[in-house]
Amino acid sequence: MAYDSDSLFPTGPTTRRGLLSAFSRRAAEVLPAVPDILVPRDPPDPFEEETPAWIEPTISSEDLIAEIHASREETGMHIWWLGQSGFLVQIAGENLLLDPYLSDSATKKYADSETPHERMTGLVVAPSLLSFVNIVTSSHAHLDHLDPETLPHVLADGATFICAAGSEQVAAERAGRQPDAVLGPDDDVTFGGFTIQAVPAYHEGAPEAVGYVARHGAYALYHAGDTRRVQGVAETVVAHGVDVAFVPINGRDNMDGADAARLAYEAGAIIAIPCHHEMFRCNTASTARFVAECVRIGQEYRLPRVGERITIDYGF
Repeated sequence: MAYDSDSLFPTGPTTRRGLLSAFSRRAAEVLPAVPDILVPRDPPDPFEEETPAWIEPTISSEDLIAEIHASREETGMHIWWLGQSGFLVQIAGENLLLDPYLSDSATKKYADSETPHERMTGLVVAPSLLSFVNIVTSSHAHLDHLDPETLPHVLADGATFICAAGSEQVAAERAGRQPDAVLGPDDDVTFGGFTIQAVPAYHEGAPEAVGYVARHGAYALYHAGDTRRVQGVAETVVAHGVDVAFVPINGRDNMDGADAARLAYEAGAIIAIPCHHEMFRCNTASTARFVAECVRIGQEYRLPRVGERITIDYGF
């Protein structure tokens, strides 16, 4: 392609700066566009994985309940991930239910919004089948941690109900009864063999949010609820010598996988277990970043599927 070299230069008197500026402008008008292949692009995220179309629990419904009951006489701490941030923890035959979300209430609430909460993991158990549990906790007032379609059922047979200070009014409305204990950071309470202490959390839009450290005999766990990795969280938990930490990895207004692994490590947890993923298609995350950071810093971890049991057993 031939160009008229005279057209690239301005006419009339001009300064050197003006000459160069005019030359650049005219050159840009006549030179060919840069091929797309040369345009800088963001590199692909090495931790990004394809989101599964659908996930079935490892075991569910009556089979899950049968396994929970059969574990009562076994030694150790038995843990079942129920999806999102929900866990059932059994020690010495007593059952602690943390942040249960066992319905489609969020899916219905946000159906016509810009972020529909499409469920991507099957319901592991109907909440009415868990009415035998001893204690139920809620870390804050967001729907997937304080669910009005779950709480009345799991509390139906008189389980102790614990919620975060600042959420007691909405907790009573959603549960259909008053909470038995309302905990702010550093508050603790004992019911049966469990002593439960609220620890700090930082979750945008939920100033009442707390985490919980629960101890039963020789075993202790840390449930982070929803939080970022901020100063004061790990420092509070590390004094408790926890065996396991349940940490959210979905990012956004929570930690991502790397920060979740670091928080578990800084909190002194022997084992880290990720949560708050694989429930809603609009708000999930791969576990790859969490695993990579655990490997890098030497943090032991487990990746349970929904309904799968994990046991930590010291022989008593």
